[in-house]
Amino acid sequence: MPSTITYSDLRRGTLLELDGEVYQVMDFKHVIMQQRTPTLTLKLRQLRSGKTFERNLPGYTKLTVPDTETKEAQYLFTDGQSYTFMDTETYDQFPLPNDKLGDLVKFLTEGATVTLLIFKGEPVTITLPNTVDLKVTDAPSSYRGDTAQGGRKPVTLETGLIVNVPMHVNKGQVVKVDTRTGDYVALVK
Repeated sequence: MPSTITYSDLRRGTLLELDGEVYQVMDFKHVIMQQRTPTLTLKLRQLRSGKTFERNLPGYTKLTVPDTETKEAQYLFTDGQSYTFMDTETYDQFPLPNDKLGDLVKFLTEGATVTLLIFKGEPVTITLPNTVDLKVTDAPSSYRGDTAQGGRKPVTLETGLIVNVPMHVNKGQVVKVDTRTGDYVALVK
């Protein structure tokens, strides 16, 4: 029996099942206006297709939480059209198209361990660890005195992600990046 939640239990990232499909809540707004029925506006991303859209529902609708399964997987490679992951227990391989993963690919390096989300026997997306370590491949040189105000500079990481880091970070060093926000966390080495 699927569990249900109300608007007060919603959070960004919550998974919902609507019309037999699984969606991830990107944003939501619950509006109560005087002498009108409350409305719930959801910005959703369909996990099978990767498409994002808004949907309005009556404000007190019970929302269904999908019955999903998770497996630990390892990122193997990309062929340009999809990213291939391997179940670490069964060694089964699962290709996921680029559009299903969206911005998550900016944090993937070969051999990275991720959590594979499976809905009705089909892998639909991945969940990354909260932070990943990525190597700096391009960094502008800093100038003497740039650090006086705690300045930042944009650097390019091995996955193509551009992150603002402190001035002392140079090419070849490894930085820790928050996968939820895309922000620099710390210098690793």
